[in-house]
Amino acid sequence: MAITHQEVDPHLNYFLCLESDIQGLSRWIEFSQENENVYSIELARLLMAASSEVDVIAKRVCSSINSECDANNIHVYQSILCEALPMLPDASVEMPRFGMTFYPWSNWHQPKSPPNWWKGNNKVKHQRAEHFKQANLKNVLNASAALLILLILYFRSRGNHHFPAMNLFSPRSFAYKDGHIVIPDGAIVPWG
Repeated sequence: MAITHQEVDPHLNYFLCLESDIQGLSRWIEFSQENENVYSIELARLLMAASSEVDVIAKRVCSSINSECDANNIHVYQSILCEALPMLPDASVEMPRFGMTFYPWSNWHQPKSPPNWWKGNNKVKHQRAEHFKQANLKNVLNASAALLILLILYFRSRGNHHFPAMNLFSPRSFAYKDGHIVIPDGAIVPWG
């Protein structure tokens, strides 16, 4: 019996693993407003993993917009991404199973305003003893939603108009329908 192989994007597989871990977490923590501030070592791990991958993908998307830019921090990402994609701060992701909607880039309505989940991640990463409570469910879910939005843009920037359906998260802006990437009406993206 033969096996055929196709290239699979490692960033997509990384997200799918994160999503699976988050879905498993929902068996132990009810995803509700009352539990948004629940924190743990597992949530710290997920927050740092999602935020680190956002950093990687944001650099790639910025580079696809302007290959000569030196995107190396959240303020540069914000400047490049919001100039090219002004609708990004309004982008949303839903989690229908739990009746939740995330606007992970909404802080970017204001210049030089890192997302709250980004600031929380940096506090957990650099000052864990003082800010461990930032490793909470709200920050993990928003960081993961932010990553999904960037992944869709990353796929589109590479000329891919297809994106697989997720198990838990459902993007609404920069979304997909029947496996096809859909950009909001009237939005212009750098990649056509």
